[in-house]
Amino acid sequence: MRWLLALLPLLSPTLAGGDYAWIVVLGAAQYGGRPSPALERRLLAALSLYQEGLAPRIAVAGGRAPGDRYSEGEVGCRHLRDRGVPQEALLCETQSQNTYENLLFLKPHLEGRILLVTDAPHLPRALFLARLLGLEAEGHPVPGRYPLGYQLREALYRLWLSLGLRPLPGRQGPTFPPAALRSPGSPAKGP
Repeated sequence: MRWLLALLPLLSPTLAGGDYAWIVVLGAAQYGGRPSPALERRLLAALSLYQEGLAPRIAVAGGRAPGDRYSEGEVGCRHLRDRGVPQEALLCETQSQNTYENLLFLKPHLEGRILLVTDAPHLPRALFLARLLGLEAEGHPVPGRYPLGYQLREALYRLWLSLGLRPLPGRQGPTFPPAALRSPGSPAKGP
């Protein structure tokens, strides 16, 4: 089974190249208004790509877990703004509960080629979902030491999708509420 996991990165397109309309940072946890280590790695990778001029705008996706005061999207946007990305270059999606919703809720606002930024094991599934939604997407894998369980879960979920089974909706279902996009400094709304 390990040999199969080792081959997965080779079997999926995951390398960025060229100019993009958007860099899209997929959600990961935040803790009390601060990015988790996973989210911070994604944000710093996106910031580097933005500073290299690969895209003029960055979209950050991710809602709130039950009981959280802040969303992943707003925390990520604030983190990037604090590091010099102008507010007008940021799009903050704050309602999604999973990767499918990250992309679904952002889709109406993304035109042109997009560059997805996420963990290396997560990227093949994210690209599959982006293409399923009709987005012109390529990816930038964020390197790291990822547990075998995480890699296996991602491989199994990608297999699930490649068999033609539908993405699993999040707690709120695949809808796009108007409040899903906020400026980076706006406070989170209550439940």
